[in-house]
Amino acid sequence: MRLGSGAFAACCVAIEVVGVAIFIRGFFPAPVRSSARPEHGVETPAPEPVAGASSNWTKLPSPLFSKVVIVLIDALRDDFVFGSKGVKYMPYTTYLVEKGASHSFVAEAKPPTVTMPRIKALMTGSIPGFVDVIRNLNSPVLLEDNVIRQAKAAGKRMIFYGDETWLKLFPKHFVEYDGTTSFFVSDYIEVDNNVTRHLDKVLKRGDWDVLILHYLGLDHIGHISGPNSPLIGHKLSEMDSILMKIHTSLLSKERETLLPSLLVLCGDHGMSETGSHGASSTEEVSTPLILISSAFERKPGDIRHPKHVQQTDLAATLAIGLGLPIPKDSVGSLLFPVIEGKPMREQLRFLHLNTLQLSKLLQENVPSYEKDPGFEQFKMAERLHGNWVKLHLEENHSDVLLGLGTKVLRQYLGALKTLSLSLSTQVAHYDIYSMAVGTVVVLEVLTLFLLSTPHVLCRKDELDVPLLSPVSSLLFYLLFLVLSAVHVLVCTSSESSCYLCSLPWLAAGGVMVLVAALLCAILSALIRMVVDSTLLKKSASHPSSGWSEVDLLLLLGTVGHVLSLGASSFVEEEHQTWYFLVNTLCLALSQETCRSYFLGDDCEPQHRFHVEQECVDILACTRKDSTSYSTPEPDRKGKGVSLSETKGSSKWWAVLASPWLVLICCRLLRSLNQTGVQGAHRPDFSHWLTSSDHKAQLSGLAALSLVVIFMLVQKGCSLVSKAALALGLLGVFCYRAATGIVLFPWQPDNKSISKGIIEARFVYVFVLGILFTGTKGLLKAQVIATDFKTRTIGLWEIHSGLVLLAALLLRPHNLPVLAFSLLIQTIMTEFIWKHLRHDAAKITVMHYWFGQAFFYFQGNSNNIATIDISAGFVGLDTYMEIPATFLTVFGTYVGPVLWASHLVHFLSSETNKYVSTHGLLCVCLASLPKAGTLSFPSVPD
Repeated sequence: MRLGSGAFAACCVAIEVVGVAIFIRGFFPAPVRSSARPEHGVETPAPEPVAGASSNWTKLPSPLFSKVVIVLIDALRDDFVFGSKGVKYMPYTTYLVEKGASHSFVAEAKPPTVTMPRIKALMTGSIPGFVDVIRNLNSPVLLEDNVIRQAKAAGKRMIFYGDETWLKLFPKHFVEYDGTTSFFVSDYIEVDNNVTRHLDKVLKRGDWDVLILHYLGLDHIGHISGPNSPLIGHKLSEMDSILMKIHTSLLSKERETLLPSLLVLCGDHGMSETGSHGASSTEEVSTPLILISSAFERKPGDIRHPKHVQQTDLAATLAIGLGLPIPKDSVGSLLFPVIEGKPMREQLRFLHLNTLQLSKLLQENVPSYEKDPGFEQFKMAERLHGNWVKLHLEENHSDVLLGLGTKVLRQYLGALKTLSLSLSTQVAHYDIYSMAVGTVVVLEVLTLFLLSTPHVLCRKDELDVPLLSPVSSLLFYLLFLVLSAVHVLVCTSSESSCYLCSLPWLAAGGVMVLVAALLCAILSALIRMVVDSTLLKKSASHPSSGWSEVDLLLLLGTVGHVLSLGASSFVEEEHQTWYFLVNTLCLALSQETCRSYFLGDDCEPQHRFHVEQECVDILACTRKDSTSYSTPEPDRKGKGVSLSETKGSSKWWAVLASPWLVLICCRLLRSLNQTGVQGAHRPDFSHWLTSSDHKAQLSGLAALSLVVIFMLVQKGCSLVSKAALALGLLGVFCYRAATGIVLFPWQPDNKSISKGIIEARFVYVFVLGILFTGTKGLLKAQVIATDFKTRTIGLWEIHSGLVLLAALLLRPHNLPVLAFSLLIQTIMTEFIWKHLRHDAAKITVMHYWFGQAFFYFQGNSNNIATIDISAGFVGLDTYMEIPATFLTVFGTYVGPVLWASHLVHFLSSETNKYVSTHGLLCVCLASLPKAGTLSFPSVPD
């Protein structure tokens, strides 16, 4: 079967999408959901269990509290309240925790620890997935059953002030509200003042039932300067005074009501040691949860230590406290200390409602729910509960009734814990079978596409996909039968549900047919390639040279890295892989330079290929919109200088030392920022620089780095761009000085700080100017096709503009990373790539390796918490989604972007290498049946 190159590429893309979709379906597990939807109306609550008689308690229990105030402080870590900072900066809260009428907990937040998923967990009791990280940028309406919806349905009047994420999740639920944007992290004062300014008038009124306050200032301070900033203490003191105002107001109003009020202090997530959040470190998942009410009076000497609970437990507790049904999708359990002071019958009623809700959720999501220990424990507790109710209705108040009630309590609490754990585990269950099938499809398509790359590059070419030959047909049927047998075996033996197993047999069979067909096509392409390469070797006058150590390292290193991503530990510590590969590459380059210098070029002969006109025509078809193509004559001009020719010159020592100098630079950068999971907590040079005691050293290092950046970048720029670059880098230092991170020599340390809006915009002007100049040069070179110099300068000026933008967005302690990156680019360009005459393929892979390594040298990792959100708000005084997103992404991927832009400039400037690479491509094309004749004359160097 013959396909055009365009149709073949389109089929590959379509099948690739199918494979990725199957993988994603398995990677993001199906959430634990109840089949009863909120829009179906309020269900009648289950009656109280009773043995041999009917109970008269068939309604929901009465509310425990008249008013509920929830104070949610974004990024409030547990040690900010229960640790030394709490004692120092939050004395009133500390008093309530240690001696007041309160219950304290350390609530564990499941990752991802970002705001929107945590609000969902607090209000629904369910565990959101990582897909909610993307939704966090633009939160949709929350359709799951939740406490807010239940409260509105019950006629509760709710008021909200704070993070506007709540208003997106719960539109039209609040009778009064005022939202503040959560993404403008440079503001940590007004964002909280806009919440507090409403407090006095609201607390004086009594026309509300639920008040929710979401403070963002603490989170913004963490993003700007980390958890050890002196601003943290001031913000905690501010929050403590606000909590005291609310508590005293609630106590004064309780005299007018029959029920007590409840004040809840909690955090949505914690804060890492770098000030970010999103991952699963202890600092990010541990949040305080304090329930304050006059109903929790404690006796003298009653010491209550904070207990560890799940953040999802709050939804069930709030529902019981307000007399509402527990959200149907909740996997949390009621916090028992809240109802501990109630009569035994009420306690058992509350626990029964919670356990019954969890058991129903288990039945709808776990096929083998009857074997679950929690379900068996629930059934036992329900039977004992019925016996207790029967004795209670008979007015039997003996010790037997008390003992049986205590036993039922223990059974219910044990069942709650086990059921909640089972459901939470179900949420984290991955569909391995779907993930494996999706991965196989993706890899098959990629392999087939790579094997067909030479033909795909030519738009008028056709590809022969041998699926209808007798051999391929027989192989296809055998593979289809084997895959079908594997599918049946997996689906019949798996205890958990699989997506592919739930599909109709026709759809599942289609997937098996697709996998078998792709595998047959790959095997056919490989056989053809082996046969063609054998014929090519027989017809060649001189065999081609073997692979060098650098070639093998680049190939095996890239493939090995891809394979290492199959293990989670290698993903968590991926930086170690790139550090090892880059260091090994430096050693291999050192060996190559020494061998080329001491043994001469004869040890690795360079071959030039003379290609027949037909091959040139095939190559020319890959160049878009090209009207002519000419093969340049091989001459000495433009050819890289041989390393043996530098003997006795002043450059030979620099060429030999350059790999070792790059190796030293990489080793120094490793000490600047510790990253990963296992080593992120270790001390590094950046922590020393960012401490308040070493601001002078940080200022000096930042200034030196900016000077080095200018010296390395300005050499390829025009005079106007050099001036703009110098002023822009000066503006970068002024911006950091305005924000108080660095100091001028004449500047006092106690100078008032600002947001640096004017200074940052001053730099943006020069960034746009340099980028405009470079783009104008590129457009000019496009009109004048032979003006290679203008094109080269234009590309370098675009690279320079990106460097200036990176210098503005990177934090001052990371400016040496940018300087070392430019230094290594210069060393590799001047002393390695040109002298060793590497082709474009090797240079491209090396750029990719260094770009990935510098991503981690910057302090990044595969942990979402290492993203520096503050980079997205440099120079912005209001939140603008598109600029903030662009700046955040660019600030995160500075290393790969700058190495990619340098690669484009280098390949454009090295025209001789570009032609050599296309010559190699012609050789690949000529090895196929349609490519014509080919000869390999050896050209002396």
